[in-house]
Amino acid sequence: MTKNADPLARPGDIAEALTLLTRLPVPAPDHPRGARAAWAWPLAGAGVALLAGLVGWASLGLGLPVALAAGLVLAAQIAATGALHEDGLADSADGLWGGQDRAGRLEIMKDSRIGSYGVLALGLSLGLRWSALTAIFEAGALFAPLIAAALISRAPMAVLMAALPNARGAGLAHGVGRPGQDTATLAALLAAGLAFLVVGWAVLAPLFWAALAAIGLAALAKQKIGGQTGDILGAAQQVCEIAALAALAAAL
Repeated sequence: MTKNADPLARPGDIAEALTLLTRLPVPAPDHPRGARAAWAWPLAGAGVALLAGLVGWASLGLGLPVALAAGLVLAAQIAATGALHEDGLADSADGLWGGQDRAGRLEIMKDSRIGSYGVLALGLSLGLRWSALTAIFEAGALFAPLIAAALISRAPMAVLMAALPNARGAGLAHGVGRPGQDTATLAALLAAGLAFLVVGWAVLAPLFWAALAAIGLAALAKQKIGGQTGDILGAAQQVCEIAALAALAAAL
């Protein structure tokens, strides 16, 4: 490696990931690296999960019902991310299923208004995650599954971004750039390794089902619009989080 070569990871990448993927008051780095910082996206997810877990811990400590605590955890996650991933899921559902051709689908995904498919996708996402969190909390777990699911669900965004071309040629994902395979691999290994540290061998099932969900979404996006967009990446986070939480709920 030459002296001036750009390293695979820098500490400032964590702040950049938090700035991009959350609404948390984190100072932006002086020299942002764009897609090169994608390896840190799972860490941004872990930060969101930790904050949401504190909300759940406080709610349960106050004697609130488990189902209500699960709902407040979801609300905390959405507030911390500014509904970034939920917005991507809704736009992706509207575009992928509402458009007649590639150009029409991309145009629908660009529209800020939400349609029937988007409403249904959001309802299913919230309902499935709430049900899984309720089951997890009832089993006596809290922080570990939340953090594991957050880690596992952010890595596929970097992987899909590296594996698929940008379908639009504009927008947030295009502006960030396209990470190299080494960056995507580091994101995946980091997410899997840290998730293993918090939940042990129970990580295998959520890893498998999240990977399957990501592969399915990638194939659909490739067929429908020819690649990925920021909305597709947000949808990937959502479907992978659902898969990971469901697998963890079943394991517990």
